[in-house]
Amino acid sequence: MRYDRQITLDEVGDSGQEKLSNSSVLIIGVGGLGCPAAQYLVGAGIGKIALMDHDKVSISNLHRQVLYNENDIGRSKAMVSQEKLQQLNSEIEIVAIDEALSIENAEKLFSQYDLILDGTDNFETKYLINDACILANKPWVYASIYKNEGQLSVFNYQNGPSYRCLFPKTTRNNVSCEATGVLGVVPGIFGMLQAMEVLKILLGVGNLLSGKLKISNLLIGSEQIMNIQKREKEIEKIRESGIIPVIIECKINDNTRLYLDIREIFEQPKITSEKVIQIPMSDLDERLWEIPKEEEIFVFCQSGKRSKKIVDLLKAEYGFENLNNVEGGIETIIYG
Repeated sequence: MRYDRQITLDEVGDSGQEKLSNSSVLIIGVGGLGCPAAQYLVGAGIGKIALMDHDKVSISNLHRQVLYNENDIGRSKAMVSQEKLQQLNSEIEIVAIDEALSIENAEKLFSQYDLILDGTDNFETKYLINDACILANKPWVYASIYKNEGQLSVFNYQNGPSYRCLFPKTTRNNVSCEATGVLGVVPGIFGMLQAMEVLKILLGVGNLLSGKLKISNLLIGSEQIMNIQKREKEIEKIRESGIIPVIIECKINDNTRLYLDIREIFEQPKITSEKVIQIPMSDLDERLWEIPKEEEIFVFCQSGKRSKKIVDLLKAEYGFENLNNVEGGIETIIYG
């Protein structure tokens, strides 16, 4: 009875439902994209779904990450999403992975699942997913959001084009929702579109976006589909060399100041300097003792928004009087 409405479809039937129940999907990032994708894949009866996310729920997530509510703030996204999705479907296996994807764990982890769904919002992790999928020979469903616009594609499917075929080189800056803003419905729609691509792959039906990039602007209602040319050299480079990390390092403009970098470990560009204390925002509660109170410290993130909140919080609740927010974020530090 649970799957009656989709089993009725000619494209699914009993045999299709059996395919889904015997399938496994790894979702990287249970945020604006991953939340709706996970809900629909759980509802569809995918036999095993893993939810990988090392972040914690914050109040700014709630307008678009619809699995969470106010009572979940401060809790692990992986653990919370597992609990709630298991209530939606107790017949399937749901695994919570409360850690970050890395070069060390990616390939081994990917080999355990039929395909990967990308719910991340940074270039470094997307290149990591791509390279690990090539090495593990797994397809992955990609999406990316910018303001009112989104991109969607399927990479590495049956020897098709990869992410590096579309983007051989990364840009120097990540573009995040925190910096540019987003209506919650935009990643919600693209997360559901990702779920649809996953179901088409597992069922072996429909026309996939393998070798194609779908670009939609939901505010003005425009849509286009571009063909992606396969670059065999880019794929062979990964097969021969392994995962190629995307790391961008920069120097600070003023070496006389002491800085506190609260960005997460995956955020770029990296700054290597004895004058920079690196404590990700998600680890601050446990590492407050590492922040000196005797000298002036300049706190920064990617855009200056998160760091302002942290400066205000540390002043109000922990008595730090030596902190200054870097307005404009890391760009100000690098270029002044």
